[in-house]
Amino acid sequence: MSSALLIAVIGAESTGKSTLTQDLTPALQAATGLRCALVSEYLREWCATQGRTPRVEEQAQIAAEQTRRIDEAAQENDIVICDTSALMTAIYSQYLFGDNSLLETGRAFHRRCALTLLTALDLPWVADGLQRDGAHVRKPIDSALRAVLLSAGLNWAVVAGSGTARLEAALNAMTPLLKRQQPPRQGLFSRLTERQDALPEWRWACENCDVPECEHLAFKR
Repeated sequence: MSSALLIAVIGAESTGKSTLTQDLTPALQAATGLRCALVSEYLREWCATQGRTPRVEEQAQIAAEQTRRIDEAAQENDIVICDTSALMTAIYSQYLFGDNSLLETGRAFHRRCALTLLTALDLPWVADGLQRDGAHVRKPIDSALRAVLLSAGLNWAVVAGSGTARLEAALNAMTPLLKRQQPPRQGLFSRLTERQDALPEWRWACENCDVPECEHLAFKR
């Protein structure tokens, strides 16, 4: 079994997952000196190849291939950033087809993740490819994801903001985890140490909180 840290980025459609993961991967490599890889969303590739969205009986294969690619990347890297996961396929299968059969597989993958980042609904919906269903699905998908993450007791944080602010929120959420690693170039890791030292001491928590530092405190209790 690989010892790579898996960081899953999930969220409703058009919430900036791909942009965030594309920015996060080089930022982490620069800050830590660790080998970082990005595994992109397989569903986008599948839809482009097939020229349509998947049917219910094709969902399991898509989820399995996403996980297979992540596991392959984990063999040669220290950190793997996952642009979506099998859980996203499971949630959409539940929402679109009433199929709950993939949920446990999705939860099982996230139990292996060091951290799950949930992208907030604060970005405007933008049409982009066959896999987008419309702005109306974002809130129910977000609610379903939160319900699964909370019920499974998984380690997760919400990331919000646009552009650099969203990237900074993701890095802030990851810093407590990454500080425990032993990077090959310790000097670069000082950036993460300084980031963590600058974070406020949160003393409260609330439902649907979108402050990563606050949620980290809540889950440590």
